[in-house]
Amino acid sequence: MAPLSEFLIFAGIGALAQLVDGALGMAYGVTSAGMLLGMGMPPAMASASVHYAETFTCGASGLSHWWAGNVQRPLFWALVIPGVIGAVIGATLLAHLPPLWIRYFLTPYLLAMGLFLVLRTTRRKDRRADVPPGTGVLGFVAGVLDAAGGGGWSALTVTTMVARGQEPRMVIGSVHLAKCIVSLAASITFLLSIGQSKLHVVLGLILGGVIAAPFGAWLVRRLPPRVSTLMAGLTVLALGIYNFYRLLR
Repeated sequence: MAPLSEFLIFAGIGALAQLVDGALGMAYGVTSAGMLLGMGMPPAMASASVHYAETFTCGASGLSHWWAGNVQRPLFWALVIPGVIGAVIGATLLAHLPPLWIRYFLTPYLLAMGLFLVLRTTRRKDRRADVPPGTGVLGFVAGVLDAAGGGGWSALTVTTMVARGQEPRMVIGSVHLAKCIVSLAASITFLLSIGQSKLHVVLGLILGGVIAAPFGAWLVRRLPPRVSTLMAGLTVLALGIYNFYRLLR
């Protein structure tokens, strides 16, 4: 059994990632996976641990959005089917490629994701209720990158669709419900490919996320959106820089 101190470290990672996610509505996976990678955990194990935990955390969030009427069914289906296919492909690649190759991919991915969050803007003011062309492709790409990189589903899908003029409330609800299914698909693929993750890692991430969730909700009501976005982007960017430093050693 893992020492209590190690369990508390993973709970702290889950809590910090949930605070970022609560303040921004995204970036739980990429933040927690980046921290696990920074601790030296193999990429496949880090992504698997995050997705095992996200199956529970995103499930609760997605169902809450569904019950609140924040889910647009055509948008949900346009995202979830290609997203599941992409997640299976991404998890399979991550489980079978050499860890060093994956680190060479994940480091620029974290750097790019950090810059993406820092520089993202939503300029459009008009809102659209349809499902724009290319949404399925977006779901597939986000699914692949999310499973291979440990996170990034919401950061890619939410920002892209809101920037294209879709209603933020419906986008966030549909994305979170789809994320539950995508995480489950990635988790099953990881389970079949590499076996179970370390239980104390998954439980720590879940516990920390559950405890921090109310604080994240409190934080998002008080921080301006641009400030929370900048904070999340700088966090992920710092993780990418740290992993780049580790590659050079």
